[in-house]
Amino acid sequence: MTTSPDSYGANDQRAQLEALYAVMAPKGLLPLWESLHALVLAEPKSPALPWRWGYAEVRDYLMRAGDIISAEQAERRVLIMENPGLPGLSAITPSLYAGLQLILPGEVAPCHRHTQNALRFVMEGGGAFTALDGEKAIMQPFDLVLTPAGQWHDHGNETGHPMIWLDGLDIPTVRLFDCSFAERLDVAAHPETVPAGDTLARYGHNMRPLRGSVADRRPATRPLFHYRYTDWRSALEAMAASAEIDPHLGHALEFLNPADGGPILSTMSAHVRLLPSGFETRTRQATDGTVFVLVEGEATLLLGDQEIRLGARDMVVVPSWRPYRFQAHSQTIIFGYSDKASQMKLDLYRECNH
Repeated sequence: MTTSPDSYGANDQRAQLEALYAVMAPKGLLPLWESLHALVLAEPKSPALPWRWGYAEVRDYLMRAGDIISAEQAERRVLIMENPGLPGLSAITPSLYAGLQLILPGEVAPCHRHTQNALRFVMEGGGAFTALDGEKAIMQPFDLVLTPAGQWHDHGNETGHPMIWLDGLDIPTVRLFDCSFAERLDVAAHPETVPAGDTLARYGHNMRPLRGSVADRRPATRPLFHYRYTDWRSALEAMAASAEIDPHLGHALEFLNPADGGPILSTMSAHVRLLPSGFETRTRQATDGTVFVLVEGEATLLLGDQEIRLGARDMVVVPSWRPYRFQAHSQTIIFGYSDKASQMKLDLYRECNH
């Protein structure tokens, strides 16, 4: 067998390139032409995997942890929901974090603040609180409570039963930009500044204190931080009773920042859906990988040939650009949060309905 002159030339070129790469590497230089195909993709190919966390199982592990370590010792007693496709990153998608937090009766999770934005979706228990800058939000199941970046917050449970909620944070996003700051208050709980529910009274009725008045005490860009289940559920039910159903989303409402009508946080968006019994959504895909909680009912999440059965309080993640649809086996209520807010600011967001 003979080797053509062209083959000799190709082999010689490769050897020269490899020699050049070896000299450049210690200088922090790499050839783009060797990796361009992997850096600029034709479409998203997320390393995250679709994954379900059954609430009952996670709750059992969380309660066992509660027997061993206190909220004060842990600062935040949380089980991280790490995506198996993102090992070692404490991330549920490349840009988002998720975890289940437990506060037992009589405990206080100490007051701190940080660069990261956070949302809390209550899974179990009622009557415990998240305090934001000294104002308590008394939490009930399926309430949504925000702790925006830079605001002091602590959690406490003065009831006789455990309190569990889903934490959603933009930790991986902040890590990407290398801009994390955090500090702890020198006392466990922030001194109370106003009565519980004060913000809802001032800002929660499509009204606000007149700008410049002494009553206008919340940050101008993000005044509201407590979205009650009783409010959003009745709004969703009213919509379902009169509105035409969207074939890809079901009946869906997005949580809004009343200051500007935009997403609830600067980096994260959240919404709820109602799917009537027997309803199956059409296939949809979007660039915002989304964490879903099945609030009520039974449903199956379909991703190509993969079927994920979901019951009440189960949690599941759908990675970026993964086509999916839901089948509702009974009336189903779903909560979801994603990094859509970040993507829209950066002109990155895209969706496709089939």
